[in-house]
Amino acid sequence: MAALLALSGAVLWGVGDFLGGLAARRLALLTVLAVSQAIGLAGVAMWAVLSDDPFPGAVELLPAAGAGLAGIVGLAALYRGMAVGAMGIVAPISAAGPVVPLAFDAANGVVPDPLQWLGVGLVLTGVVILSREPPSGDGNRLAAGVGLALVAALAFGTFFVGLDAGADESVPWAVVAVRTTSVLAALAVLALTGGSLRPPRGLVLMLVGIGVFDTGANVAFAAASTEGAIGIVAVLSSLYPVVTVALAWVVLREQLSVTRRSAGVLALAGAALVAAG
Repeated sequence: MAALLALSGAVLWGVGDFLGGLAARRLALLTVLAVSQAIGLAGVAMWAVLSDDPFPGAVELLPAAGAGLAGIVGLAALYRGMAVGAMGIVAPISAAGPVVPLAFDAANGVVPDPLQWLGVGLVLTGVVILSREPPSGDGNRLAAGVGLALVAALAFGTFFVGLDAGADESVPWAVVAVRTTSVLAALAVLALTGGSLRPPRGLVLMLVGIGVFDTGANVAFAAASTEGAIGIVAVLSSLYPVVTVALAWVVLREQLSVTRRSAGVLALAGAALVAAG
């Protein structure tokens, strides 16, 4: 059951990220984030109420609130990166996030095992290959969206650390804290920039889909973590870019060279090894 839930979470995250990148190509990024996150908040709030978990307290949920800020930064960078660059390049790089919790553990005296070190090596190798444009008259340069993908990876890794700390108190309420913070942050920036919360009618369904898929992934991941070993759950859930890249290939006809496809596989395999440690 844990494996099925974790794989379901990966599929849901992959579809949600694809829709998010697609929406960011047609609509202001802040509108995409604010509306989709608000829809997700409504879903997780209902889940928390139905779970009958006691509210642990605001102070106890501060790490989850911090995770919410990191998460909204990560989503903004990921969606924008996929809007300006190839999803097949940006999505696998963003999956390097598990390196951050690994570094956090190492700083606290938890030494990575050999498989994790191998995973770090694979992630870095894949990222370097994916990041470089083919040689031209001006030499090599960074591919479009790579910088944003690296920001997303760093932010997602920070998100994992904060959510893990908050989930020790209550998984449902930690997710609510994450979403509440991300929604408030998106709305605050939207207000400061004078953006609009009223998307075109033709994109409303897509924004609802982003919120529903992302919320469903959070619920599936949380449920999976209570059913089985967190290492296995993390490994299977980290496969979400495979879904995003597959959708980009089928729907957008996005083409990547054999070298870049191989680099994407390396990056994802490395992320899986890091998460499994």
